[in-house]
This record gives sequence, C-alpha cells and structure tokens, in this order.
Amino acid sequence: MNRIVHLALKVEDLERTTEFYQKVFGFKEMNTEKVRDHTSRHLSDGVIDVALIRYDAGTESAESQAAGEGPCIHHFAVEVDNVDAATKQIRSFGCEIISDPGVIPVKFRAPGGTVCELVPKGRYKKPATKPAAQKAKKKAKKAKSRR
Repeated sequence: MNRIVHLALKVEDLERTTEFYQKVFGFKEMNTEKVRDHTSRHLSDGVIDVALIRYDAGTESAESQAAGEGPCIHHFAVEVDNVDAATKQIRSFGCEIISDPGVIPVKFRAPGGTVCELVPKGRYKKPATKPAAQKAKKKAKKAKSRR
C-alpha cells in the first residue's frame, strides 16, 4: 500500500527551527545534506520524516518557487512500489512535473494545486530504537499473549 512518509517545510532559519522541533516535540535529527539549491535537514517523529528546507539565497528553481514565497509546507511525499509507473499515472491526470527530468524523487503539482513527490520504498528511515526498549516491548507482548 502506498503511504505518506515525508513532509517538507520551507523555513527561513534552519538552526532555530531544528532546535524548536527537537526541544518541543522530541524529534530526532536523521541527517543534513546539501541538495541542488538547498540544505535539507531531516528529522523524524519515529514514523514520518520531516524535512526542514532552507533554499540558497537568490535561487529561482521551479522547486524553490513551487509552494510560493516564504516559509510554508512545501510538499509531502508518497512512497510507491514503482516510481516510473506512478509517474505515468500522474501524467495521465495532467499533473505538472516540477522536478528536473531524471531526478528522483519526482515532484509534481497534484490536482488542487498542492506539491507532492513520489519516492521509492525505503527512502526514509525511522530512527533506531534502543535495544532495551525493543526487548521490553517483546517481553510485554509475550506476556500479554499468554493471558
């Protein structure tokens, strides 16, 4: 089944925004990387990847302008089994492809105007859980099943 696995927020201050999500909500930093014309910092709540995107000054790429000027929810991602097949399907609905040809993930403007992207399964990893917590979960599950 396809599922939403990622949400990207276009932000003005990467460090302050990171600190906020970590301290207020306990999100864990997964990685930070320079991608084309922006820096992307990935955080996780344990289920969904939340990317904080800070575009380079002066960039005018289609992706940077896709959701408008200033901070906003930039896009969300849907994990699919086959990116090529899903791309053909979205094209059949007349969706505008925003990302450059050959770039994965495939960003597009969905009907209604929102920006979405197609990602292959497994692109976004969940934070590793502590072994002790995993053992405790297994033990509790076994105890519950014995009742």
